[in-house]
Order: sequence, then C-alpha cells, then structure tokens
Amino acid sequence: MTAVSSSPLGSVPVLETERLVLRGPAIGDFDAVAAFYADPRSQPVGGCLTRVEAWMRFTSGAGQWLLRGYGFWEIEDRATGRNVGRAGIYHPDGWPEPELGWMIYAGTDEGRGLAREAATAAREGAALHFGMNRVMSSIEASNHRSIQLAERMGAVRDGMWTTPYGPMLRFRHGVAP
Repeated sequence: MTAVSSSPLGSVPVLETERLVLRGPAIGDFDAVAAFYADPRSQPVGGCLTRVEAWMRFTSGAGQWLLRGYGFWEIEDRATGRNVGRAGIYHPDGWPEPELGWMIYAGTDEGRGLAREAATAAREGAALHFGMNRVMSSIEASNHRSIQLAERMGAVRDGMWTTPYGPMLRFRHGVAP
C-alpha cells in the first residue's frame, strides 16, 4: 500500500510583495525568533524570554497552521533571503477572535516600511485565503509604533479588552474610519 500525504505546513499560502516573501515557518527561522524574544525590544509583545520560552512561542505559532489552518507568516527579505520578522493571524486558546499581528525581529530593520508592507500583505492574504475581512489587532498602549502602524493601515480603535497578557487596545481592520 502506498500512502500519499502532504504536510499541513506545506499548504501555507505564500504571499509576495515588492520587497518581501511571506511564507510558512521553518526550523531555520528559530534563531532569529530567539534573538528577537531575548531583546528588550520584544517586551510589548510578551518578550524578554529565554531560548526555551522562545521555542515554545515559535512552535505554538507554527502549530496554529496545523490546528487552525492559518497563522503567522515568516517575513523574508527578497533581496537578501534573510528572515526579518513575522506577520499574520494569531489566535491562541481563549482569544475571542483571530488577531492580525506583526513584528520585525531586528531593530536595524525598523523604519524601512517592512512591517507595514508585511502586515498589509498578511491582512489581504487573510481576507483572500481565509475569508477574514474584519480582523482585529490587540496592541499594548505603550507600543506607540504599532498603534501608529495600525492607524496608517486604516484600522480604527475599537475599545480595550483584557487579554491573558493584560489590558490591550483593540483596533478593527476593514472598517471605514
């Protein structure tokens, strides 16, 4: 008997922009993820983690593709092939709905518009591939850069809510301001 199967992660849609490729997570991405979560810059997204804790965060994100059929895409710089961050849909247990999230791993990659390009592609990909047209983003009130990005993307404030990480501002995408 011959069994033919494909990995659920093999079915992750690939999204391409002018400068970026958004693709499913791969084991080779972990070092960049661990370095990001070890850096104090990651504090607004639950960072300052040990390598073991970063591994748990990374694998739980990858597992969402398997269990939910969507998740975070890893962001690859087309020019260098380097993994520069992640953007996509976060939906852990206890979350009331899917959330559009984004992060750039290295401070040297900030300020280049990569987060906006990737988050916009992820939002469009979520709508196209998963029918998610009104996703929300949860952002810590002190994370001014992410708040500004959500607003530049046209998301509107939709109150606050309490997450397992504490209170967060909620922004709604796909709603006219």
